[in-house]
Amino acid sequence: QVQLVESGGGPVESGGSLKLSCAGSGQSDNNLGWFRQAPGKGREGVAAIRRDGVTYYANSFKGRFTISQDFGKSTVFLQMNKLKPEDTGMYYCAARLFRLVPSNWAYPGLYNTWGQGTQVTVSS
Repeated sequence: QVQLVESGGGPVESGGSLKLSCAGSGQSDNNLGWFRQAPGKGREGVAAIRRDGVTYYANSFKGRFTISQDFGKSTVFLQMNKLKPEDTGMYYCAARLFRLVPSNWAYPGLYNTWGQGTQVTVSS
């Protein structure tokens, strides 16, 4: 059974950086994604990484955020640079057993397991 635990969120000023971590067990065969949920809105895809290392990014975060995975694939990271107030939200890590492709990676309904989330608050 896959279990995911996020950490690394917190308050940060605009232009600053944070690095989120998602520690997992039983997910080495899964594809992993990061999603953001802003207040009053649904979850949106931020980035994802496949088992083979291929990565995907939403346009809003491309060039500022980097998703990576440790060698043992037990932890996935989201390095967030040049943060903006509109990046504020709860960030969730999610796992999907089946293949990710450019047309589906950002759909939260396709992911099977979710962490509890970590809050990121960017002040102007």
